[in-house]
Amino acid sequence: MAINPLNFINKEGLKEDLYSRNWSVYGQWLGIFSILLSLIFGIANIFHFSTVIVFSILAIVQGLVILFVEVPFLLKICPMSENFTTFIQKFNNNWPRVAFYAIMAVIQWLSLLTMATSLLVLAVVFTLCAIFYAIAALKHQKFQNASNVVNTDVTTYPAETFREIL
Repeated sequence: MAINPLNFINKEGLKEDLYSRNWSVYGQWLGIFSILLSLIFGIANIFHFSTVIVFSILAIVQGLVILFVEVPFLLKICPMSENFTTFIQKFNNNWPRVAFYAIMAVIQWLSLLTMATSLLVLAVVFTLCAIFYAIAALKHQKFQNASNVVNTDVTTYPAETFREIL
């Protein structure tokens, strides 16, 4: 039997997040989306035979780092060094995330110096993430994780999902 990925989505939590008017939640959702984009465009552009390869590798690394920044419970699951865990935990507020995404965006904007590729999409998405977190910080909104990221309790997932896995 095939596993339905929609069973793992907390639809009520997603609806709650959309109506929360908290820009850090919007930034986090866009950040989670940027993980996929980083991996997809990093792999897609790695086949260029120019210096774009460097930016492609950086995009893949960025996607993996963002995975741990935006989905912090993975730090408990995956064995990581204490230095890496401490580094990732520094981004638990809006202003550090603004700086984090701004640096990520600048790296991908610099890829335009070598060649215009689809990595431009990453630069735009990282810039939007930085803007969303900046709006949250300027509005003095409390940093808040998205409900689907916070809620890691396996009891909330339907039992039939686990039956399909097993």
